[in-house]
Amino acid sequence: MRFLAVVLGVLLLIMVISSVLRTLVVPRGLYSALVFRLTKSLRTVLRLAAAPLGTFRAMDRAQAWLAPLVLLGMLTAWLGGMLVAYSLLLYGFSSLSFSTALREAGSSLFTLGFASGDRLKLSGLDFLAAASGPLIIALQIAYLPTLYSAYNRRETEVTLLESRAGEPAWGPELLARQWLVDTQTALPTLYKDWERLAADIGESHSNYPLLLSFRSPRAQRSWVVALLAVLDAAAIQLAIAPKSAPPEARLVLRAGFSSLRDIARTMRVPFDPDPEPSAPIRLTYTEFEAAVAMIVATGFAKERTIEEAWQHFRGWRVNYEGIIYELARWTDAVPALWSGPRDFPTTPIPPRRPQDRRPVERY
Repeated sequence: MRFLAVVLGVLLLIMVISSVLRTLVVPRGLYSALVFRLTKSLRTVLRLAAAPLGTFRAMDRAQAWLAPLVLLGMLTAWLGGMLVAYSLLLYGFSSLSFSTALREAGSSLFTLGFASGDRLKLSGLDFLAAASGPLIIALQIAYLPTLYSAYNRRETEVTLLESRAGEPAWGPELLARQWLVDTQTALPTLYKDWERLAADIGESHSNYPLLLSFRSPRAQRSWVVALLAVLDAAAIQLAIAPKSAPPEARLVLRAGFSSLRDIARTMRVPFDPDPEPSAPIRLTYTEFEAAVAMIVATGFAKERTIEEAWQHFRGWRVNYEGIIYELARWTDAVPALWSGPRDFPTTPIPPRRPQDRRPVERY
């Protein structure tokens, strides 16, 4: 039994250390079973708690607690795993009862020192346990500034997009508003900013998947929906007006779906790395036709027929639609237009366009 306790203790200690390193230290998009299982479990609990209220705002308020709870859950799981692992090792290497070994491991792990013994052969384990607890807590504390720095960069651009694409953001609305207020020359800069942000999101959210659970400060904002709106706007512009579309539109599309694929690999979301342009998408031709008609009504000059543009738009959207729909579902994002289904009953919310308050000119 004591030999088995040693083996189990070593295996558990390796698992905990591996989880800590994969989540907090290694700068690469590695899958962390602890993070995803905690997130999935707590997300389900919070969604069930908000379900009786039956509104998206209630769901959003409940899910705002997801990321903090996952952080606490990670710390609790790591420290609890360390406590059990060191208890098993102390029990296996001595004649102590398991309850005594558990008490000594807790005393060392949390640097209390009240249960230390004079057994020389156990001193090494006691010292190792005493170093492990503060080290995990310190790594967790150092982890937070990295998370919030990435979160702030992301949310700044999402907030700036509100005046351009509505709330919740929608790709056709982004194009329509630029032509309505004659600011279409600002689109290349917007695409350039979101190209850089897409690369930032791909790097940070694949390395630190917990960022997927950090929600925007307002219920009708979401980084997933905002990124989808920018990608759709670029794809529509390239599809219906390829000659006048800025080159930045192609660049933001490439950066966008490349970053989404990095996140998908970390989350183990299946996707086709080289889809056929003619592959089917879930967005319908009828929806696309209505959106193009709305955009053209604002003064946008199309260079292709809607039938021709649809083929090109579908060829772009097939690269990112499946992944971004799964991210929108996973993050319980605001149910914006063209953003796919959710795990709770909902109706797509169109963006609100402010009324034209310009004074009427009199002659």
